[in-house]
Amino acid sequence: MSNPQQLRYSKEHEWLSGAEEGVSTVGITEHAANALGDVVYVQLPEVGATVAAGETCGELESTKSVSDLYSPVDGEITEINEDVVADPSLVNSAPFEGGWLFKVKISGEPGELLSADEYAAFITG
Repeated sequence: MSNPQQLRYSKEHEWLSGAEEGVSTVGITEHAANALGDVVYVQLPEVGATVAAGETCGELESTKSVSDLYSPVDGEITEINEDVVADPSLVNSAPFEGGWLFKVKISGEPGELLSADEYAAFITG
């Protein structure tokens, strides 16, 4: 399992893309998708909602469990991935591509995010 080097990662297993015009994309990592099992439902924050780093902003329901979704940054939701709402299995099949969850206009500096190598070390213990 490889984590794209250009992304940053939270200890709650979300990834964050670099900002384009102040907006970054958020998803969950392949590690988290594999741990969840088959994702069957996603609840995402609403467009326009304000999110805070480390706080719950949605849910992912799988055949194994229901897990909270955390925002890796402070900001405002600018878009949600309607494809994932319609087909939650995209979270499992393409967590770093079509399975992204939402876009956020970041306010302030991103907090304690890990590089790909730091995240790999974190998940291997």
